[in-house]
Amino acid sequence: MDWDLIVIGSGPGGYVAAIRAAQLGMKVAIIEKDEPGGICLNWGCIPTKSLLKSAKVFEFIKHASDYGILVEGEVKPDFEAVVARSRSVADSMSKGVQYLLKKNKIDLLKGFGKLAGKGKVIVDDGSEQKEYMATNIILATGARSKHLPGLEQDGTRIIGYREAMTLKSLPESMIVVGSGAIGSEFANFYNSMGTKVTLIEFLPNIVPNEDEEVSKQLERSFKKAGIKIMTGSSVESVDTSGKVCKAVVNTKKGTEVIEAEIVLSAVGVETNISGIGLEETGVETVKGKVTVDEFYRTNVEGIYAIGDIVHGPALAHVASAEGIICVEKIAGLAAEPLDYSNIPGCTYTSPEVASCGLTEAAALEKGYEVKVGKFPFTASGKASAEGAKDGFVKLVFDARYGELLGAHMIGAGVTEMIAEIVVARKLETTAHEIIKAVHPHPTMSEAIMEAAAAAYGEVIHL
Repeated sequence: MDWDLIVIGSGPGGYVAAIRAAQLGMKVAIIEKDEPGGICLNWGCIPTKSLLKSAKVFEFIKHASDYGILVEGEVKPDFEAVVARSRSVADSMSKGVQYLLKKNKIDLLKGFGKLAGKGKVIVDDGSEQKEYMATNIILATGARSKHLPGLEQDGTRIIGYREAMTLKSLPESMIVVGSGAIGSEFANFYNSMGTKVTLIEFLPNIVPNEDEEVSKQLERSFKKAGIKIMTGSSVESVDTSGKVCKAVVNTKKGTEVIEAEIVLSAVGVETNISGIGLEETGVETVKGKVTVDEFYRTNVEGIYAIGDIVHGPALAHVASAEGIICVEKIAGLAAEPLDYSNIPGCTYTSPEVASCGLTEAAALEKGYEVKVGKFPFTASGKASAEGAKDGFVKLVFDARYGELLGAHMIGAGVTEMIAEIVVARKLETTAHEIIKAVHPHPTMSEAIMEAAAAAYGEVIHL
């Protein structure tokens, strides 16, 4: 065999799996047709956070007088420079991944990787095809923007997330279809830059996977910022023949035609599993995802799959965790299956959204008797000092044992605060242990302690 392990795809699942395998003494190769780091690093998580940081800086400057700072003259964004900074950040991170691969003596094979039977992979670099052998193969090919009928992307007028990150100029108006993390973040970014944004969501609430109270709070914050929100609505078709796009939208009140310069489709992602040799090799799939066991073994010996192409949350940190568990099992370590009930989700809007575990509604549906504690940032000294009083922390506890069932946060910095919840739930921490754990003052994180206290009638600052 040429290698102990070949990984197809170098995203946050693939490259992390490759590095962990190398640490465990395996001879490893990784196949990538584009730039190392995958979608997350090059076209997702990292460059979008760069864009959102620029938007946040612009918002601070526009509201500088609120903090006693006078800014003279016109303040406006240099959109090309904002995009260029985002691409520079992504490029730098991609080079960082290349360094890590080299440091860990992992061979990088450039081209499109395809299974060619047990232990065999063909790599097509555009000019020739080469066959390689490995004892184990991990599929980590990720996902791409989903295309819907009536909302076919042309890359110029109807665009996906890639084009949204590299537009040449700031559009005057934009319709964003889909209010999950991708849609909400882009709606936030373009609205902050000065674009007139309409956010359309098919379900009753924006960020529909979140606790309903969080969704309602984000909707209020978005509306206050000037974003038009249309929930319970769907785009049936878009006419791009004129100077502006004309979207036909079905709403609760009937059909409406909305005009905008650009339509951004953010209705989710679909897996990259076509053409990678699954059918020829006999690897089973269900509803567009590869079937695996708790250690990511497919039905074909020696072939594994992780990340967006398997069932579970399509999140970078999930893919990384799956990759580590997978290779540790291959190496014969006592790997522990991933607890999918304790996965944090973050949306980097302004205000930010973060959650982990069961929503209040889901807990009640499962039959729990619950205690719910909620602490608003309007009562937080740090939030007042920061000028960031929108939002709250909401904790859901099992009334019988005090188990922390879920946490739901919206506000400044909550994507950092959610890690405390993940660790607490991993350690099976109870409400009273959170209450008695002294939190530093003044911080936004005090709201976690206060929310726990609120659930048990012990809150001090409400």
